[in-house]
Amino acid sequence: MHVELIEGAEVFSTLGEEWDSLVARAMTNTPFQQLAYQQSWWNHLGPGDLHTIVVRDSKGGGLCAVACFYLYEGTLYFNGCVEETDYLDLIVPTSDAEWAWQTVFDTLEGPNFPPWERLNLCNVPDVSPTRTILAQIASQRGYQFNVSVQDVCPVLSLPETFDDYLMALDKKQRHEIRRKRRRARAASAELAMVGPDDNVHKEVDVFLELLQMSTTEKEDWLNEGRRAVFHEVGEAALAAGSLQLLFLELRGEKIAGLFNFDYDGRIWVYNSGLNIAQFGRLSPGVVLTADAIEMAIETGRKEFDFLRGDEQYKYRFGAEDTTIHRVQMSRS
Repeated sequence: MHVELIEGAEVFSTLGEEWDSLVARAMTNTPFQQLAYQQSWWNHLGPGDLHTIVVRDSKGGGLCAVACFYLYEGTLYFNGCVEETDYLDLIVPTSDAEWAWQTVFDTLEGPNFPPWERLNLCNVPDVSPTRTILAQIASQRGYQFNVSVQDVCPVLSLPETFDDYLMALDKKQRHEIRRKRRRARAASAELAMVGPDDNVHKEVDVFLELLQMSTTEKEDWLNEGRRAVFHEVGEAALAAGSLQLLFLELRGEKIAGLFNFDYDGRIWVYNSGLNIAQFGRLSPGVVLTADAIEMAIETGRKEFDFLRGDEQYKYRFGAEDTTIHRVQMSRS
């Protein structure tokens, strides 16, 4: 194998299309591992210094693994950690994960990698082998090791039909969804989806206005860097066919929005925005989410991932917890 250490943002242009091709085969294949997200997050929100370990097949030169870290105050983090990102991991196929992690540590311990004291790897999915592999590496190489549940990501498994989905819900919740959808439709509220012919920059701006209307916390959270990430990732996802930007419109006015990814047979609910002050009586969040679930089922998607957070509305829609983990390692 051939191992290269690439410093700074040059890695994104160096790997180009190879990056996403590897992500599609990786053990953690999510929109947050894709190049557009990783590059935009680093450019607008990344602290410290970026160091990427690239592993290639020594025979054909094919890309085998990518470990993209930033180093900040002596600690190594996955690029993207933590607030805006829901899943992170070494980018490598499952079958190659063990030797790839060993190769990464050979580089981390080598003379060409900058000095570091700790690893703090966030948002590792529960299904990833990374936790087990790093525990073994810590034992072999003399690191202190700790792993903890960082958060939950409630996920809804989707049945064959929307009627089947509704019948699986609690009777009260099923009644509430039907009632609120009828009321919204009677008021002429309609579902709208942004497509290739739309001005995606303008539509993302509308979505971000709704996001800020939702809660004081979201208004404070949306700084200029995060605004730029929404725009850049949204444009890239639209070009790739994986953006699902949905709105609930009332007589031409957008009153709720969902910024989703439609990727790898799953809908990933990245964020939402609601004009609660003016249109709360129509329950626009409930109606739009139910519409999005119905669309996901009708288009054959298998899962509806609400991503990080244990907000109660996710469980009312039938989602069940999966977990993400924080892996910490330090030199003894």
